[in-house]
Amino acid sequence: MSTTMSAGSTRSPRDERPSTQHPAAPARGPAEPDRDPTGPDPAEPDHVLAGALDQPLRLLAEDGTRRPDAQLDPYLRDVDQEKLVALLHDMTVIRALDDEAVALQRQGELGLWPPLRGQEAAQIGLARALPETDFFFTSYRENGIAWCRGVEPAEMLSVWRGTTLSGWDPFARHMATPQVIIGAQTHHAVGHAMATSARGEDGISVACFGDGAMSQGDVNEAMVFAASFRVPVLFFCQNNHYAISEPVALQSTVPLSHRPAGFGIPSLRVDGNDVLAVHAATRLAAERIRSGAGPLFLEAVTYRIGPHTTSDDPTRYRDEDELAAWRRRDPLLRLERHLEQLGAPVEELRAEAARRGQQAADALHAAVPQIPTPSPESLFDHVLPTETAQLARQREQLAALEASLAPAERAS
Repeated sequence: MSTTMSAGSTRSPRDERPSTQHPAAPARGPAEPDRDPTGPDPAEPDHVLAGALDQPLRLLAEDGTRRPDAQLDPYLRDVDQEKLVALLHDMTVIRALDDEAVALQRQGELGLWPPLRGQEAAQIGLARALPETDFFFTSYRENGIAWCRGVEPAEMLSVWRGTTLSGWDPFARHMATPQVIIGAQTHHAVGHAMATSARGEDGISVACFGDGAMSQGDVNEAMVFAASFRVPVLFFCQNNHYAISEPVALQSTVPLSHRPAGFGIPSLRVDGNDVLAVHAATRLAAERIRSGAGPLFLEAVTYRIGPHTTSDDPTRYRDEDELAAWRRRDPLLRLERHLEQLGAPVEELRAEAARRGQQAADALHAAVPQIPTPSPESLFDHVLPTETAQLARQREQLAALEASLAPAERAS
């Protein structure tokens, strides 16, 4: 099986333009015959798709064995044992944060929580591969990316506690706050990337979404714009196999990474439980996008071990055998086994990672009572840059309502 992403994808970004020649196609001579005037536009795209991969690229086997890959290996030359340990720490910490948040919801401290267990490698591999200047637009499950962007525990919990409409300053974190409307963030990412390009900056935007979002019109519309305007955006799909209770096989009869080809967007498909494969593929994609080649679609094939959200019961739509099979592919265990094969002191590393995870979970737990409850009037503070007469009238109406509900003072 070929691991070619698309013609031009393996070229250096130093080349002026990506290759327009399919690897298997003969070179065109100067006396090329005239094109059919009724056919496609004679202006060729800057790439020729070789087709997305049916089998995801993988660097770490389930037993931790490192596999060579000519396409991905060049993007991991600086990933030594120290960096592998850092990736393990990150994945352990976000799992601990996730488990603690689930517990807080069960205790009534949060209204809802979307667990990410099982998807740690996809999120950490992506986030740690990109510079802090690249901008993330995510769904509600990418709390691992938020952790990597320095989001504080209280900022992470406030939306789910129902005390704010926005958990943090997006420009301070280079990450928009979670988008609950499925797929809407892809439009935001493409718009931001178009603005970045217009300013002559080399940053890219990253749209993170799940497999279910691939059936949303917003995502397809965003890919149309991205392809047409050669927008510097990475579409990152975490295929965790279920859109709430609907298996991905009901949505698509082909791998999701095949779909962007119809828009003229090249794709890569990687094992989303392999943090090295995701890390390398992200770097490859970012290099290509920054070279001016336009958008790229990266599908990380992973699995949601827990429920869709804490209001979901996954036992109603999947069986224990399927769950057991994916537990054997646990991303943390896979990296631990790889480190063990490298001769690293795994027990010590595991203990240190657990200590860091517990520290982060304790901070998350302690942050809950510190989250302030806003006054009802603050609902109007950030609706518009300048308050309109209508907004002022609504503020006055709320104040009048509150005054009417206040207990009357007793007569002396």
